[in-house]
Amino acid sequence: MIVRSPYPDVEIPAEAVPEVVLSTFHLRPDKVAMIDGDTGAETTYAELEARIRGFAAGAQARGLQKGDVVAIFSPNYPDYAVVFHGVALAGGTLTTANPLYTARELHNQLTDSGARWIFCHSAFLDTAREASENTSIEEIFVIGDADGFASVDDVIGDPADARPVEIDTADDLLALPYSSGTTGLPKGVMLTHRNLNANLAQIHGVTDVELIEEQDVILGVLPFYHIYGMTVIMNYGLMAGATVVTMSRFDLVKFLSLIQEHRVTRVNVVPPIVVALGKHPLVDDYDLSSLLSVFSGAAPLGDDLAREVKQRLDCDVLQGYGLTETSPVTHCSPSRPKVLSSIGAPISNTETRIVDVDSGAVLGAGETGELHIRGPQVMRGYLNNAEATAETVTDDGWLRTGDLAYFDDEHRFYIVDRVKELIKYNANQVAPAELEGLLLGHPAVADVAVIPVPDPETGQIPKAYIVKSADVEPDELMDWLASRVAPQKRVRLVEFTDAIPKSASGKILRRELIERERALVAGDL
Repeated sequence: MIVRSPYPDVEIPAEAVPEVVLSTFHLRPDKVAMIDGDTGAETTYAELEARIRGFAAGAQARGLQKGDVVAIFSPNYPDYAVVFHGVALAGGTLTTANPLYTARELHNQLTDSGARWIFCHSAFLDTAREASENTSIEEIFVIGDADGFASVDDVIGDPADARPVEIDTADDLLALPYSSGTTGLPKGVMLTHRNLNANLAQIHGVTDVELIEEQDVILGVLPFYHIYGMTVIMNYGLMAGATVVTMSRFDLVKFLSLIQEHRVTRVNVVPPIVVALGKHPLVDDYDLSSLLSVFSGAAPLGDDLAREVKQRLDCDVLQGYGLTETSPVTHCSPSRPKVLSSIGAPISNTETRIVDVDSGAVLGAGETGELHIRGPQVMRGYLNNAEATAETVTDDGWLRTGDLAYFDDEHRFYIVDRVKELIKYNANQVAPAELEGLLLGHPAVADVAVIPVPDPETGQIPKAYIVKSADVEPDELMDWLASRVAPQKRVRLVEFTDAIPKSASGKILRRELIERERALVAGDL
């Protein structure tokens, strides 16, 4: 069956995204819009709008044309929003890159996107220069200062000189973030102004959850180059009139200090940060009483861990779901949810269905299959890759997410795992994320990842890599988990490790552990 959103449909703005985001700035000109978490420097809404419109004017004066692609290669700083919206106002498209990329990785993105300019933080200038060689990059600008390179301040002109650009919101690209999608190498995700406008309106249309309000102070800990930080924190946070405190990199002490110092009310995070909030002893050293909610996305969050954080911090713990390919939000749990492990219901204008992985049959409540999504937030496609687009989006507009999920009788959805990460034990499907969520409920487990290990009798067996927070034996953990799951789901091997490899968005990099396991079996380690 198709499950439609319980929320009323929302109207999608016809203007370009920066005009939509900036449309509320005049209501609060003297309020602080952004705070640089590194320096404490504050920018009001009036100042931010002047810088954005001045940047658009200056970029046009330097020759930026409609449709030109501009890359941003920087951690989170207030000027990230200036470059992003200034380029967009001038009619350009933003391709946002992970500042931890190597020169080779950045070079691939610059080449594929056809970027004309790149704005990089001065700390990453050497990488940007190397990556820009033999690409279409004509000029490198810096966020910050560097001798011989124009800065953001050098670009900014008179806001009154900005020339209006006619934008076809349904067709013109605003953002070109890169994602591996359901499989394969990173691909440019073509997001139009309408895609992102739709998602901003859809987020605003979720009526039974307090997401971000004007009185809130939110922490920009998630990277703005990633669609989660870009849409939910930077764009929706500013449109809602909140104060955004930027973090250039995650550090637990700095994270806790900024919450305490600025009386942060809401944090949007990924599960590894939730794990720290639930289990790290440092948390008790800081006053986090200002927090009203912790909102987790990007990977499944187990019920036990969510309740642990809720009790420890005395605030709401909520989940949502989305992908780069959906701008990103598709599901959101309500405030004070009945079930903390659910990602909630589809947001406005969104349809969802669960499809059997083998037969393609559309399933009903309680049945597990691949989650498909249809709505105005779904991408236009992958840049220069029609084949990957056709594999991901059906002819009738359904996006295949690559995630296993199910919904209950009240149409609450639950993410089980990635389709391709299932462990096959005696032909039974075992979801690593389910076992990880349970193991995180053990007091001696600080972090965990479960991977498949080849077995001649059963095909594969689950193995857990565990970061300990207290002394514990492998047999004790395996017995503890065995009492909570069916026999085929039991973890058969445990190895202790110092850290679990994860992506910048918080997803476990199981492939690295699988490669480590293969090397161990081959005798290379």
